[in-house]
Amino acid sequence: MDIRFSVLVPLYNKEREIEATLRSILAQRHAAAEIVVVDDGSTDRSAGIVRRIAEETAAQPGAPSIRLIGQPNAGECAARNRAIREARSEWVALVDADDCWHPDFLTEIASMIAEWPDCGLYCTGFNIIDREGAFPAPGPAERGVVDNFFRDSAHRYIATSSTSAMPRRVFDEVGGFPEGMKIGGDLYTWIKIARRYRVCFSPRRLVDCSKIASNRSAAIYTPEQTPYSFETLYDPAAPVDEREFIARAALGKALILAAKGDTEAARRAIRTFGFTRTYRRTLHKVQVLIRLPRSWRPTVMACYNYLAWKIARKGL
Repeated sequence: MDIRFSVLVPLYNKEREIEATLRSILAQRHAAAEIVVVDDGSTDRSAGIVRRIAEETAAQPGAPSIRLIGQPNAGECAARNRAIREARSEWVALVDADDCWHPDFLTEIASMIAEWPDCGLYCTGFNIIDREGAFPAPGPAERGVVDNFFRDSAHRYIATSSTSAMPRRVFDEVGGFPEGMKIGGDLYTWIKIARRYRVCFSPRRLVDCSKIASNRSAAIYTPEQTPYSFETLYDPAAPVDEREFIARAALGKALILAAKGDTEAARRAIRTFGFTRTYRRTLHKVQVLIRLPRSWRPTVMACYNYLAWKIARKGL
């Protein structure tokens, strides 16, 4: 089975990280057919670094082509959608410009496609990289088709934006990423795919996802201008596991928005998703945060996240 991948990289001001990301793609044992980098209006040296690596590899036999496509800044979801439109292969694999693949990532994805060819999403485990090193992200222990994506994603990771690949045709049916959504756009898309297709997962941790990269999107959040939301995606008649997963995504986003001072957006999420039983802790955190003065919220949230991460690293 000849499985050819277009690797899609949205890029915005990642001059410290983009070279390592591209080198990790070029080092794949199952070589990519092409690398499509969409520069979403970077103002640093990111695009120049991509051009240099593209020139270096152009003469190397068997190396994938690197195409750099520029556009005015429109957000990560818009950059991913542009890359999907530009992709030439039947299969697309996603990686953020500050994360890195291990050399067997595409090999493992291709192996799963050969074994379970009717899935709409293929993913692997990953490590979270912070200043203290690598921390294994919790995920399912079994390799193969996930029994219930929404239920099995509770408190575990199955799909992320740097660990996922899919048939390009999937986007013809479910649409692309929600343009204008700055937080949760990947979760929004996984929900649409998992509603229609089976999801395949490998517990092998073949991706390093950075928590310390420059220009973290959540850290520079500004209000969204988009018709897309988890409230409109929510279907009250859907199975309970799906409703709970959407509640998880929406309340996690509401927590960030509350910390940024957007009390009304947080209240909308509470009104819509206050039914949750699986994610009561997140619901309560949002409820507490919006009661605090806006000036206190970023510090309180930062302290909480720091302590929670320290506890998680200890396996507690």
